[in-house]
Amino acid sequence: MSESNPPHVLVVDDDRRIRELIQSFLSANGLRVSAAGSAAEARQRMLGIAFDLAVVDVMMPDESGLELTRKLRAENSEMPILILSALADPEDRIRGLTAGSDDYLSKPFDPRELLLRIRSILKRKPQRPAVAEEVRFGRCRFNLARGELRRGEELVRLSSRERDMLRLLAQRAGHAVARGELAVGGSEENARSVDVQINRLRRKIEDDPAVPVYLQTVRGAGYILHID
Repeated sequence: MSESNPPHVLVVDDDRRIRELIQSFLSANGLRVSAAGSAAEARQRMLGIAFDLAVVDVMMPDESGLELTRKLRAENSEMPILILSALADPEDRIRGLTAGSDDYLSKPFDPRELLLRIRSILKRKPQRPAVAEEVRFGRCRFNLARGELRRGEELVRLSSRERDMLRLLAQRAGHAVARGELAVGGSEENARSVDVQINRLRRKIEDDPAVPVYLQTVRGAGYILHID
């Protein structure tokens, strides 16, 4: 993966302290990280988002990490899964691997070992196709490398946040990107400001921002950029 499009990891753990520890450590080491406190929340975040890997806790209320893993594999999800668990017996590890996980790490764990295991799994995972250097939609074209948006021959001024959001949407063109993923740091508080930024982008992209053709809302999933 290039530095401009680092691997995106989903951390699923009902323990907020552990969830935030993992999120902070992985982010500091160059990964994009989203987090969920339950299997149900994880499923919402996976709507329209192709995560590169999920770190899943076993002992969660309602739906365990093993159940989530089994269901994802039954749905033919190829997303790599690393299971975290306080259950450290060999039989527990075998159950985790049998459920379809790619690796199993017992708690307590060293975050450095978690990072090494994640990187090892990602090395074995086929790389995503490289994205185009420039995308076009309507009268607009956006250069991902330079972060330049042109409408016809006119250079359109973008804020740094608008540029980052448009770049991510362009990299995932044709696929929904969740609001939380578009937010700075993936926090729920910042996710609420994404709608404002999207509306500003629409005024710069769309002929009629009230009836968007290219930058559309996907109910329950986020936003999607349609390109020509």
